[in-house]
Parts: sequence; C-alpha cells; structure tokens
Amino acid sequence: MQVLSNGVPVTTDSENFAPMRDSSALLGDPDKLRAQFEQDGYVYLRGILDREKVMQLRGFYFGMFDPAYFAEDTSPEAGIWSGTIPAGQLSHGVAGHPAHTLVRSPEFEQFAASPELEQVARILLDDDQVFQLPRQIVRHFNKGPLSSRAHTDFDYMDRGSASIITMWLPIGDCPVQSGGLTYLEGSHTIAKDKLDVLKTKRTDRPNDTRPISHDLDWTAQQLGGRWLYADYQAGDVAIHSPHLVHASLDTQTDMMRMSVDVRFLPRSVEPDPRWLTKWSGDDGN
Repeated sequence: MQVLSNGVPVTTDSENFAPMRDSSALLGDPDKLRAQFEQDGYVYLRGILDREKVMQLRGFYFGMFDPAYFAEDTSPEAGIWSGTIPAGQLSHGVAGHPAHTLVRSPEFEQFAASPELEQVARILLDDDQVFQLPRQIVRHFNKGPLSSRAHTDFDYMDRGSASIITMWLPIGDCPVQSGGLTYLEGSHTIAKDKLDVLKTKRTDRPNDTRPISHDLDWTAQQLGGRWLYADYQAGDVAIHSPHLVHASLDTQTDMMRMSVDVRFLPRSVEPDPRWLTKWSGDDGN
C-alpha cells in the first residue's frame, strides 16, 4: 500500500505506521474514556453518528456541484470524481462555493448539533456545560497531492483557552487511501518549543509558521512516534487534543474525501475570538 501526504511518500511499515486504538468499548465508562483520551491525546469512536444521516449530508453537499464533477452514472452521495474540475468552480470554501453554503445551511446546523457529539464532549471535557464553536470547517479533496500538513490545532487558536477538543467527522467512508486523518503517536506531550523550532526547516509553506512540515516521515524522525491511521467509516468520530500533532493523507481514490471539524470547550473558559464566526475558506485562520 502506497501512502502519500502532499505528494510525499509516508513509510508504512509497522515501526512507523500503525492503527489507531479503538476506544468505542469505553463509551459506557466515562472515567476510563477520559483517562484514555488524556493518555493518548485522542480517542477513536466507531459508529457514534447515524450512518444514514452522515450520508445524507454528503449527498446534500455534493448535490450543490456541477454534475460534470462526478463520474457518469454515479450519485452525488457517492462522490466519485470524474477526473475533471468543472469550469468556473470556485476555490474551496469561499463565498459561493458549496462548502461555504453548507456551513450556513439549516441542514448542516442540525447535523452539527447532533446530541451524540455534545454527550461525548461533556465526558472528555469533564464538564456538563459545553459550547460548540461556531467556526465549523468542511473539507473535501478529490484525487491529488493535497493534504493538511503536520500541525497542532492550538497554533491556529492560541488566542483563547487550550481547554478545547476537536472532533473530526468523516462524511462518508474513508479508507487510508482516500485521505483520512493521521495522528503522531504521543505528540501531545511534546513541549511547544520543540515543535516551533522545526517549522522553518522543512516546509512547502515558508510564509506560514503554523504548520510543522508537509513531510510526515521527516516530522516523525524529528519528534519520534508512529503515525496512527484508521479505515474510517461514515458515523465514526476521531477526537483529539489541541496539542496532538496530526495531518491528513492524500486522496488516491476516485471516491472523494469529505470531512467536518467541530470543536467544543467548557462554557466557563475564554474561546479564541477568531472561532466565534462562521468559517470561510479565505478567512485566514
């Protein structure tokens, strides 16, 4: 299996690439689930959301695109790329693009307000009063060398409390080669200054000091730990600490990868003000 991130190969032997721990069995024991999250910096929970509702959101979103974007005789819900970007398709997430429209729609608001998500947030934050940040991100990738670079979330929301969790929701099935999220094992315990010193050494974005690197193998060599992966299915949720180094993998299948990020924090803490308005693909945050 060849795995890539931003076009750069990722080593996939067992010493460098390993499956994520499935913590679904701990859902009935909040103390143990919370302890697992604190130990690993993430929990992976299967089937938290209703699969049908997830797929309905996928179909609603892709249904806003030009039909030429999809392979002939396939449905928008399947999200099978035709290999062509239709003329006039806007940059991802800007005003007028379907992702920008989606996060402002009643259909998305209802989905993001799924009580199952808030219930897990209350457990992991150990607080009955939690708040979902209004800046909720929708991403999708067709086949190609484009992925999220290795980074921590806190570098993008450091004007507020670090008492926050991110939930990554695959909107559709997402096996490794469709470009899911990957976590650097144990990296939530690494001091920030050790991460910061790497940010200008190997980067394809020299003018952005928030990502660590586009090269996942190099990142792991510098910091230690394996990259952890999952073959995600619609309804799964991966939840991580703002200090856990993570990235995404390139989509190498005709089935396009779609995902949603939502974030929760206790109502008692101060949020980063940049995350209190709706997301736009060109908002710079």
